Amino acid sequence: MTIDQFNFAGKKAFVRVDFNVPLDENFNITDDNRMRAALPTLKKILADGGSIIIGSHLGRPKGPADKFSLKHILNHLSELLGVDVQFANDCMGEEAAVKAAALQPGEVLLLENLRFYAEEEGKPRGLAEDATDEEKAAAKKAVKESQKEFTKKLASYADCYVNDAFGTAHRAHASTALIAKYFDKDSKMFGYLMEKEVKAVDKVLNDIKRPFTAIMGGSKVSSKIEIIENLLSKVDNLIIAGGMTYTFTKAMGGKIGISICEDDKLDLALELVEKAKEKGVNLVLAVDAKIADAFSNDANTKFCPVDQIPDGWEGLDIGPETEKIFTDVIKNSKTILWNGPTGVFEFENFTHGSRAVGEAIVEATKNGAFSLVGGGDSVACVNKFGLASGVSYVSTGGGALLEAIEGKVLPGIAAINE
Repeated sequence: MTIDQFNFAGKKAFVRVDFNVPLDENFNITDDNRMRAALPTLKKILADGGSIIIGSHLGRPKGPADKFSLKHILNHLSELLGVDVQFANDCMGEEAAVKAAALQPGEVLLLENLRFYAEEEGKPRGLAEDATDEEKAAAKKAVKESQKEFTKKLASYADCYVNDAFGTAHRAHASTALIAKYFDKDSKMFGYLMEKEVKAVDKVLNDIKRPFTAIMGGSKVSSKIEIIENLLSKVDNLIIAGGMTYTFTKAMGGKIGISICEDDKLDLALELVEKAKEKGVNLVLAVDAKIADAFSNDANTKFCPVDQIPDGWEGLDIGPETEKIFTDVIKNSKTILWNGPTGVFEFENFTHGSRAVGEAIVEATKNGAFSLVGGGDSVACVNKFGLASGVSYVSTGGGALLEAIEGKVLPGIAAINE
């Protein structure tokens, strides 16, 4: 069932959203993009004549805590929806059940932070550091058993279930995956945001126009190993950028000064180079770097070959020759995946490489390529440089997107498709 096919008239919909938005010290929302992303789904339900019970998490609380309360976003949500949103100060309490039961068409109820309960994530809390394996196992079993009741209670509030929280789709949590079992196939669906995310990932992995280029940044090879291995069987070009560059450079005998490097992953880097050769993938590595004598925007800088960085200096961005190599590959691509900047883009003096990559992706997109940008830093990049509207799709899901690219089945998606 798709959200467009479903008529919500007279129905109560439990909608799982990702309203995990950043708040300042006065609890003002500093970025409401995640809230705005859910508006099409919420407004469709209201326009049909349905009512909505909204479930979300905020932060990583270890129990009820005022700083993680969703009451802080209530007024802004009411403004965005044009509806006076009600609030239940305990997602499991009597108040939540009563307010959900009383909802009339066009009304909206926001439940308090689902993660105030350990049952949402299904992980025990408050275990002593010296707990025995038996105690840990008993605590885990107890949470799993109470999780069933927690999930059943959430499901009881509504007639249908909508998952619009792609950012948590890789978690088999109560409200993102388990709850779907309480609704039949015709009463559970993706929201518009989730639908778009699923289609974008499917397109970049299964509907490939060639050449297919992936740009992988980030500081650690270890955190991207499964993604890189999965992509090596799919891409034509794999560009390695960011801090990972220096692990590869050192593995191949280069001098990297004090650049970030995983010394225990040098063999792994060489293995990936060999795998790329075996699979006929063009592995594109940096040839020069913009280096600094301190990790600071105000450090002294210069350009040098990536494998000849002097002692006491570190690479903080790619150099001009690498920029040209990377952008030439990107501009000639028809499918592009970008995950991770080329350098420390948070420092203005080290944004040039990431901006050049972003602009090349925009140019390729104008020429008919499909481009998917995902992962927190890449998204921050395209937003910082004002390039988001020039790419095909910007993913809201960090960990979820990465696990999907690794080829993993995401519980939040599987639960709807079952």
